[in-house]
Amino acid sequence: VKIDMEKQLVVLEEEYENISLDELRDELPDYKYVHDDGRVSYPLCFIFSSPVGCKPEQQMMYAGSKTRLVQTADFTKVFETRNTDDLTEEWLKNKLAFFR
Repeated sequence: VKIDMEKQLVVLEEEYENISLDELRDELPDYKYVHDDGRVSYPLCFIFSSPVGCKPEQQMMYAGSKTRLVQTADFTKVFETRNTDDLTEEWLKNKLAFFR
């Protein structure tokens, strides 16, 4: 999704239609997480980024859209960052450590 500031709307930028579960799985990035006890999981996370330098009204729209999306999709692993340079595997592992 993205923000259309002129219309003050959150709009869908890309959507998959008539896609099988296998095709959807292929579209998602692979991430294998090995727990300390040897268990393996493949976590699906929602990572929200509101870039530094956004106007306050954009930040408010981003925050409002995030809350609604998280509630609608019933996400359980939601992480936020203001700096996309922080999005590393180490950053994600540190965030996921809470769910061990």
